[in-house]
Amino acid sequence: MAIHEFFLMLAVLLLTARLFGELASRLGAPSVIGELLAGLVLGPSVLGWVQPTETLMTLAEVGIILLLFEVGLDTNLFRLAEAGRKPFVVAAVGAFLPLVLGFAAGWLLFDTSILAALFIGGTLTATSIGITVRVLDDLMRRRSDEAQIVIGAAVIDDILGVIILAFLYDFSSPKGVSLASTASIALFIVVFMVLAPIAGKIIAWAIDHTDRKLESEGLLITLVISLIMLFSWLAHAVGAPAIMGGFAAGIALSQHFRMSITQRLRLPFRRTLERAFASRPELTHRLEKQFRPLLHTYTPIFFVMVGVSLDLSAVDWSSARVWLMAGVLVVLAVAGKVASGWFIAEPTLRRAAIGLSMVPRGEVGLIFAKLGLGAAILSQELYAVLLIVVALSTLLPPFALKAFYQRYGDRPELAMRDDD
Repeated sequence: MAIHEFFLMLAVLLLTARLFGELASRLGAPSVIGELLAGLVLGPSVLGWVQPTETLMTLAEVGIILLLFEVGLDTNLFRLAEAGRKPFVVAAVGAFLPLVLGFAAGWLLFDTSILAALFIGGTLTATSIGITVRVLDDLMRRRSDEAQIVIGAAVIDDILGVIILAFLYDFSSPKGVSLASTASIALFIVVFMVLAPIAGKIIAWAIDHTDRKLESEGLLITLVISLIMLFSWLAHAVGAPAIMGGFAAGIALSQHFRMSITQRLRLPFRRTLERAFASRPELTHRLEKQFRPLLHTYTPIFFVMVGVSLDLSAVDWSSARVWLMAGVLVVLAVAGKVASGWFIAEPTLRRAAIGLSMVPRGEVGLIFAKLGLGAAILSQELYAVLLIVVALSTLLPPFALKAFYQRYGDRPELAMRDDD
């Protein structure tokens, strides 16, 4: 693609995303729905003006990494800790129940091979944390108690999705399954998610100190973006999704991330650690103000490219078998995720909100489906079925969540509370 054509395509993409997002908001739908629909219209499904090129997909990846940074920046680890094991339970049920249901449907109902059935189940596994967070943000529920559980569960769910994907990739390769390889990936991811925010907090202290001393215009945002990109590279290097790097960087710079353990350390550098881990709300507020224009520019690219990646023109819309399989899998995909909210001790309405928030698949399901098609494990028919399932489980949950909160949002069980 010529550079001038890329500039035109990017301009069309950004303007269309903003137009469709505004239109969706005026019609009472979450703006993310408009951006997803903009991708469907611009992409191969309708007009075919925009293709999922490597450059645009890279910009989309930057957009989701920045969004996850903001999520981390806004995440209160103390409230997340109050949830205890609940995010882990929600994530585990939400990952493995759809996997089992999808596998059973593919193997027993649709007579696919065991490997194809595994990829069908894998496509139903992971929640798209980007879409989930954006919907909660559009509904102004991101700081609710249920959102804290959902964010924690979606992050864990993403990690489980990567581990399952690594397992299926090994399973589909001629070498066979390597449990040692899959286990090492899981270990590296867990170690990264534990250590990265701690290291990032120390780096954040250095960033704040440097910004105050030099007072160069734009220095703060430059240093923070560099930290985000470094952590994203590290996340990818250990086998985790790059977006986990953005999330870890956000947690490190959050005003809610403090470590009281440093007060009990009797080491020469105790005071330095205390200063590093001290809460800096003024730094967070300064950063949020400078960061928001970048977020508004790059994040819509991600959601548009999710729509562009859904090539619904590949679906045989006249096939009764395609619709039968898609209908069954959509029901299982939604039921498996909604059920995840009912395995924890919470009020009924909060359980329902958590389950609904875990439904969106988006780009995560597409990765499984495309890997299966590329390895010649999934037929074109099965791939078309999974496209329908991913599309419906991406586009319908925001409407369901909006209707749910319109009806029940003022109930005491769903009451909002301010962060400490």
